[in-house]
Amino acid sequence: MSDSQSRIPNLESRMRYNPYSRFLKEKFGCRVYKVSVDAGFSCPNRDGTVGVGGCTYCNNDSFRARSANRLKPVSEQVSTGIEFLRKHSRADKFIVYFQPFTNTHAPLDKLIPMYEAAVGHPDVVGISLGTRPDCVDEEKIAWLEKLARTHFVTLEYGLQSIYDSTLSRINRGHDFKCWLDAMRRTRDRGIWLCTHLILGFPWETREEMLRSADVLSGQGLNVLKLHHLHIVRNTAMEREYLSNPFPLPGLQEYAELVVDFLERLDPAIYIERLFGTAPREQLIEPIWGKSKAEIRACIERRFEERDTYQGRKSSRQSAVGSGQ
Repeated sequence: MSDSQSRIPNLESRMRYNPYSRFLKEKFGCRVYKVSVDAGFSCPNRDGTVGVGGCTYCNNDSFRARSANRLKPVSEQVSTGIEFLRKHSRADKFIVYFQPFTNTHAPLDKLIPMYEAAVGHPDVVGISLGTRPDCVDEEKIAWLEKLARTHFVTLEYGLQSIYDSTLSRINRGHDFKCWLDAMRRTRDRGIWLCTHLILGFPWETREEMLRSADVLSGQGLNVLKLHHLHIVRNTAMEREYLSNPFPLPGLQEYAELVVDFLERLDPAIYIERLFGTAPREQLIEPIWGKSKAEIRACIERRFEERDTYQGRKSSRQSAVGSGQ
């Protein structure tokens, strides 16, 4: 058995991909939900550090949780978010998700009080930091490595594409090598590593998108969040789309793409997200007219119809979802 196979959890035969939610329940023995907070950061491609304007697709208001309010202290946001989730879910424990913008984009002495305030709540088991690969350094990694001895710590590196031409076109302000370097520096230090990837850039071919699964599989990634390209209001990409419309994936097309992608992905990587979301009032296109549950069901149905599973075509194959 390969090292990759030995890391695969025992999944029910009906599970066709490796869900992050199940991992959390198995690790903590209860339901664990994320509580989003806004600690008041910016991004280096917004504030002039590496550029201005931000990513062309990004409007943080299109995915900001109601608990995230930068005008309130982190501890208050955490308490408010937990209270809300307790009323509307069966959550028992919580991970504080520093979500909007780049949440390591400050000196460490300013970051530590925010992180400590987050884990100070008795029902918080850890933190997850949405950030960029060009906004971590050894000092920050070393402090998070120490925190990871007592709490569950995840760095969520926004990548969006493995292709430098795409990263330049969407104004990321870093290249793929930067992500590879950040992954190298944070691997094997007790910190969980997550990456965000967008599928559906019209200038990337289908095979280029699928090749991303092969490339990401060998980098020590723990968790992956997939997003479909969607156009939201008040972004540079909205202006680009309205002036010169380009094709965006329909639901069935995207479901097929996700299944093909996950077939080639290392089955040990947990999947936290299968698609992107935006409030209807913010969304321009594509409008699929389905709930999140219906979109997820559509993707899972394609796994069943094709009798396939995550990792089936990966060089790191295992029996995930195969019933073996």
